[in-house]
Amino acid sequence: MLEELVTSGVALASAGVVYALAAARVVRQYERGVVLRLGRLTSSVREPGFTMIVPIVDRMRKVNMQIVTMPVPAQEGITRDNVTVRVDAVVYFKVVDAADAVIAVEDYRFAVSQVAQTSLRSIIGKSDLDELLSNREKLNQGLEVMIDSPALGWGVQIDRVEIKDVSLPETMKRSMARQAEATRDRRARVINADAELQASKKLAEAAQAMSGQPAALQLRLLQTVVAVAAEKNSTLVLPFPVELLRFLERSGLHAEAETARADAEQTRSRQQDEPAAPPPDPHGTYIADLVTEDPTSLTDPTSPTSLGPDPALAPDHYLETGQLPDDEDLELGRPPDEQSGEADGRGPGERGAGSP
Repeated sequence: MLEELVTSGVALASAGVVYALAAARVVRQYERGVVLRLGRLTSSVREPGFTMIVPIVDRMRKVNMQIVTMPVPAQEGITRDNVTVRVDAVVYFKVVDAADAVIAVEDYRFAVSQVAQTSLRSIIGKSDLDELLSNREKLNQGLEVMIDSPALGWGVQIDRVEIKDVSLPETMKRSMARQAEATRDRRARVINADAELQASKKLAEAAQAMSGQPAALQLRLLQTVVAVAAEKNSTLVLPFPVELLRFLERSGLHAEAETARADAEQTRSRQQDEPAAPPPDPHGTYIADLVTEDPTSLTDPTSPTSLGPDPALAPDHYLETGQLPDDEDLELGRPPDEQSGEADGRGPGERGAGSP
C-alpha cells in the first residue's frame, strides 16, 4: 500500500509540474499580454513579468508597445499647381492600448500603412510644389493628424510623420535650376550696384574734402605711386590728371576754330580785292583753245579746223586793194580793208561809199 501511495504522489507531482509548465508565461518589459479565455477577453491585461494562464482554456497574445518605424512607399500624385511628383514618407507610431490593438483591428501594422499611403496622396493633391519643397513641417503636421484620427480607435498613437523625399521630373528640375541661377545673378547684380553706389558716395565726399587742399591730391597721387612701386614691378604706372587732358582738348578745339575763321576771312577779302572777270567770248575761247592745242591747225588747209590762208600774207593782196599796210598792220598782220575802216572811225570790215 505504501508503494501505491508513493506512486500516486509521484504522478500528482509530475502532473503539477506539467501543468505549471503549460500555464507559466513570461511577459517582457516592452510587451503587454492580452488573454482570451474561451474566446473572450479577460478583464485585465497582463503586465510585464511572470504570469499564469489556464492551459487549453486561455490564449494569450503579446503586443509590442515599442515605437514602430514604418516606411511609407513612394506615392505618385499631381499637386494643386499640376506638377507630377513622387513623395515617400516614414511613420513613427506605438500601441497605447494592447486590447484594442488585438480586438479592434485584425492587423494594426497593415492598417496604419494603408492609412499613411492614402493620407500621403491626399496631402499631395492639396498642396503646391513650393509647399512640398519648403514648408514640410506644416505638411508633416497635417499628415500626422490625418493618420492619427482613425488610428486612435485601434489603440495606436501616431508619434510623428516625416516626408522623406520629393522626386521631381527632369524638366522641372532644369527649370528650377535656371530660376535659381537667375535669382542668384539678380542678387549679385543688386549687391554690386549697391556697393558701387556706396563707393561713389564715399569718393564724392573724399573729392570734396580734397578740393579745398590741392596738396592733399598731390599727396594721394604720391601714395598711389609708392603703393604700386612697393610690389617690385618693372612697369610704373603714373596717373595723369584728367583735368589737364580736358584743358588740352578744349585748347585744340579752340585753335582749330580760330584757324578756320581766319582762313574764311582771308578767302573773303581776296575775293573782294580781285576785279570781276569779263564774260568769256565763246568764239575767241574756241579759237584760243584751238591755237593752244595746235597753232598750225588754223592755217593748215588739210586741217578740219583751218580758217584758210591769211589774205594779208598773199603777194597780190595790196595790189588788188590799192592800199598799203602801215607798221602796226604789218606787225599784227591785218588786211588793208580793216585798216581803212579803223582810220575812218568805222568798225572792222566796214567801207565807205566811195571806197573801191
